[in-house]
Amino acid sequence: MKLYRFLFFLLFFAGASSVAFCQQDSLKVTHDTIIAKKKPASLYGDSAMIHGKMRKHDPKVASTRSAILPGWGQIYNRSYWKLPIVYGALGITTYVFIDNMKTVRAANYAIKYLTPSDSAGTNYDDIAPYLKPFVDNGDVNSLRNVRNQFRQYVDYAALVFILFWGLNVVDATVDAHLKHFDVSDDLSMKIKPNIAPQVGGQTFGVSLVFDIHKGKTALRGLP
Repeated sequence: MKLYRFLFFLLFFAGASSVAFCQQDSLKVTHDTIIAKKKPASLYGDSAMIHGKMRKHDPKVASTRSAILPGWGQIYNRSYWKLPIVYGALGITTYVFIDNMKTVRAANYAIKYLTPSDSAGTNYDDIAPYLKPFVDNGDVNSLRNVRNQFRQYVDYAALVFILFWGLNVVDATVDAHLKHFDVSDDLSMKIKPNIAPQVGGQTFGVSLVFDIHKGKTALRGLP
């Protein structure tokens, strides 16, 4: 009986030891799995690494700079190719605003020349050439219509200028947000070229590929 008891306790001790060893080993594998999961996250955004440091693009800074000076936010985002677009749009609207304002002032001067109470200090030679036919005919109403029409153009140019300024701010803000957007190969949606065979030839196009799957866990054994 003593021999059986000794063998029973020996087998019990061996089984308990093996269970404890398996549990400890599983903890090691789980711990190592967690480490393997963290490694891809540390590599996220390598495209934005500069001299070993992450260069963070703050959307608030980009929007504030663009609101103060058009194009400053694009420079902050290093989107230099957008500067000609920004200054081109704002420059054209500024030119249209100034040109239409000159026409409004010229029409006011011509109206003042034809108004006896306000004609003092005016000179016929100073009237714009394209308005002299109205002055020669004494057509004050036509001059007023020209003035009112170009005054509307001035208002439209000002509104478009403000709109382009706002779009400049929006573009800088969105671009700063997208600087850290994931463009790696692990995206769930990809755009790929597609070739569809048809009767008599092939059709080329673009297809959207959706990858619906669960993330895989990398297991690595300890040395």
